[in-house]
Amino acid sequence: MQRQFFFFAISFLLATNLYAAELVNLRGKPEQGALIYGHVDAGSRVELNGVAVRTTPDGEFVIGFDRDAKPSAQLRVIDRNGGSHVQTLNIKQREYDIQRVTGVPQKTVEPPPEELQRIAAEQKQVEAARAIDSDRREFLGPFQWPLLGPISGVYGSQRFYNGEPRRPHFGVDVAASTGTPVRAPAAATVTLAAPDLFFSGGTLIMDHGYGVSSTFMHLSRLLVKAGDQVSAGQVVGEIGATGRASGPHLDWRINWFGVRIDPQLVVAPMPPLKAQTSNAR
Repeated sequence: MQRQFFFFAISFLLATNLYAAELVNLRGKPEQGALIYGHVDAGSRVELNGVAVRTTPDGEFVIGFDRDAKPSAQLRVIDRNGGSHVQTLNIKQREYDIQRVTGVPQKTVEPPPEELQRIAAEQKQVEAARAIDSDRREFLGPFQWPLLGPISGVYGSQRFYNGEPRRPHFGVDVAASTGTPVRAPAAATVTLAAPDLFFSGGTLIMDHGYGVSSTFMHLSRLLVKAGDQVSAGQVVGEIGATGRASGPHLDWRINWFGVRIDPQLVVAPMPPLKAQTSNAR
């Protein structure tokens, strides 16, 4: 009798999980730093680890996992009849590099006390821009590289600045000379255009919809302002070395609200340098 009950319980769980999988169609591989796209029947509701996830009118949605996401997450779908179905997502764990950066302005490593109020105010500006939850649909992609060039820094790496351990890096760095144009990776609304933030220097934040945003940092020049509508591939700024930087480069970051995403998991692979040179002729 106990064996029959055990067999019934396992069968029920398997059937429930299969039914939940049928209710939601997912695109992408769950791993630390990834965006996952989903689709449910219109009128269904979605939750990730108990937190509501907004869907488009036709049932599309996006979720993201940060650098240190735990090994599993619970995706819950509540169908139009009120039925609740849970799917466990197994999150691939990653190993991260250590990167030592020298030559940055020392005040950006150990900010003087008189700068702390400014830093806190700027952080609130950035958080507010990334908290915007608009109805834009460009979060679904595709995304394109803002510029082509050598990748000089990767997502997740533990950073040492001038020998001092600091927070991990949450973007991808592309090296280029000062003044090189950078382009919007997808159509967006500019939500922040700040020419001189303490850590990130010239900074742009662009909203792609449903909590997905791009941030460009260390720019020498901004060519758009807050509120502007930009198209994919439009030049929005120029490379620089402003803020905490040791040389000219673009630091491109993607967020899903407060969750920091690896841009290299969202965009197609960067073409090899040889191909870039050939295409530029």
